[in-house]
Amino acid sequence: MAGVGGQGVLLASTVLGNAGLAEGKEVVLSELHGMAQRGGSVVATLRIGEGVTSPLIEKGGADVLLGFEPVETYRYLSFAHKETYIIMNTTPIFPIQVSMGLEKYPDLNVVLDAIDEISDRLFPIDANNLAEKAGNRLAASSVLIGAITGLKDFPISREAVERALLRRVPAQYADANQKAFAIGYENMKSRFPGSRDQNEETE
Repeated sequence: MAGVGGQGVLLASTVLGNAGLAEGKEVVLSELHGMAQRGGSVVATLRIGEGVTSPLIEKGGADVLLGFEPVETYRYLSFAHKETYIIMNTTPIFPIQVSMGLEKYPDLNVVLDAIDEISDRLFPIDANNLAEKAGNRLAASSVLIGAITGLKDFPISREAVERALLRRVPAQYADANQKAFAIGYENMKSRFPGSRDQNEETE
């Protein structure tokens, strides 16, 4: 999971880790790396499976890369391979150097093309816009948590992740975050024809 400070990378890693533990899975979660203050680059790693003892992921060894910001997603492409699922929020956050006119932010299409060369499983998602539709633009992290949970064969159930999320967000924002989670989940499920959830809906 990669993004910048203030986007909810730590929230996502904690929610997914707690959900996995609640279902009796072996989970190892990294401490937050990078500059945790708002605007600084942040990355966290999560490993789920039998016998995992270290949170470290080797280069080219990630099953999923959850990118909260386009350039930060690109920054950690070295952990991906051809079959890595890459879920990327398409809303950019401009560094101070860009805001001051000292540097230029890359064109989004250039970033997407670069990612396409690494993985055949890129899923761009406008998480900020979807969160706004849910009632709170700041719930973009919940959209992304829902999206990763909606991946085909994701090892943690929707119910467990949703419960873990609602335990972490403030009560006054629970409704918007729950809606944002559902939007992200359904958005991802719709990209996998024949998924279990879709079959249940048509029965």
